[in-house]
Amino acid sequence: MNPRRWTVGLLLPSMAILVACAANTGCKKDDMAEQPKFRTYEPATMFIDGSEARPLVAGVVSRSPIHTPGSPYSYQWEPGPVGATDSAPETSSIPLLVDATLIERGQERFNIYCAVCHGRLGDGNGMIVQRGFIRPPSFHNDRLSDPKQTTDAHFYNVISNGRGAMFSYAERVAPNDRWAIAAYVRTLQASVKQAVKDGSISKEEYVALRGTRP
Repeated sequence: MNPRRWTVGLLLPSMAILVACAANTGCKKDDMAEQPKFRTYEPATMFIDGSEARPLVAGVVSRSPIHTPGSPYSYQWEPGPVGATDSAPETSSIPLLVDATLIERGQERFNIYCAVCHGRLGDGNGMIVQRGFIRPPSFHNDRLSDPKQTTDAHFYNVISNGRGAMFSYAERVAPNDRWAIAAYVRTLQASVKQAVKDGSISKEEYVALRGTRP
């Protein structure tokens, strides 16, 4: 008998057994759903009071709504004209002092929350758009770059309540930061227009930045 064939004959059944064992040790489809757990308000004999709902640990410190970015953490914003509601009248202008500090804050918040879709240039070509998500309108098109057609409050309200494919960012972005983002968007628009006048970017590049969505 050929020793090589004899060796292969022994190895094949052994390999089949190993593969079967490896498959059986994997997680079953329902393991996560069927794991031991308590449902909300379910009786639990392991606790003295017999309830799975546990009281807050002693020494827990409450968080002020003023410094907490919205639900689910807080359903109340700081009092006063800024942040009193999640919507502003569409004719409103930015109610804060628009200075370098506010614009820099807006840039920081924009790059964290907005650039992933809108792109750092505001042209609507963010990273997830490049991965297949619907492209938002460019901030440099005729409608959004004209304060007469699109007021500062429009940006605030869209961040607050969402629009189209965009969901609300009220939970993530505090009211004053929404105004800061609006201020940065206006600065971004003005800088691009100035760059066209200065010749820093060509008309062709400007057309590309403006996009095709109204």
